Amino acid sequence: MRELTYYIGVTLDGFIAGPEDEVDFYPVTEEFAEFLGAELADIQPAFVRAGRGGIDERLTRFDTVLMGRRTYEPALQQGVRDPYAQLRTVVFSRTLGDPGAENVEAVRTDPVARVRELKAEDGLGIYLAGGSELAGALLDEIDRLIVKKYPVIAGSGIPMVNHGFAPTMFHLDRARTFDNGCVVLEYSRTP
Repeated sequence: MRELTYYIGVTLDGFIAGPEDEVDFYPVTEEFAEFLGAELADIQPAFVRAGRGGIDERLTRFDTVLMGRRTYEPALQQGVRDPYAQLRTVVFSRTLGDPGAENVEAVRTDPVARVRELKAEDGLGIYLAGGSELAGALLDEIDRLIVKKYPVIAGSGIPMVNHGFAPTMFHLDRARTFDNGCVVLEYSRTP
């Protein structure tokens, strides 16, 4: 069974973006960018991989990316229909038409049912890119978390998971700190 990993950047007060989807306040240093490019190369957008000369690198951890419409929208606004060309891309949206990219599937039905189908297939892991609404809908399907906790307080914005009160336990497997003050925390679902 494939695992679903929610990999997300978050502020100290639990927001993944500002009220207007702002994310430009996250501090990224060269050391941190190196870490992201090396350890999590599978899930770097295609243009980032190309800039690093890694567009043809073999996938080692993930082969599928999931996202909601709001996470997919910035790429579309730039004319990019397949932002993760190295991954099979599944976009959940009740309103999105045909993305016009062979590698991108638009799903208008129940995300839980589709994710269960994906998890039952052979392959590498599944990366949940966001957003908050989709993470909330898929909370019971998330097997792992990789949380980049940035040393920033936003005050308001989009929460990491938009879900009603539903305490869900995860076990801390690994914690690493970086020169930008970011802590990368890896968790697995507590049985």
